Amino acid sequence: MGLLRTLFFIVLVYYLFKILGRIFGPMLFGYATRKAGERFNEKFGQNQQQYARKKTFREGETVIDKQPENQSKSNNNVGEYIDFEEID
Repeated sequence: MGLLRTLFFIVLVYYLFKILGRIFGPMLFGYATRKAGERFNEKFGQNQQQYARKKTFREGETVIDKQPENQSKSNNNVGEYIDFEEID
């Protein structure tokens, strides 16, 4: 009798979560989407404000916004090259 009771409660809880998930799932998803959008807009707004502050320059002035890439030099002293040949 205990086994049947346990199985009944497991199935009952499963279907209860399934039904509640269909009811509250879209609301939770909408809430999470809205919050992510707000965070994105906050970060985007901060970047826009920083860019607007940087962009204030006099007429005729040239401004370069790109930083040079650091190119790492190859170390040629890594060992000797061995050429393998196929033998039939």
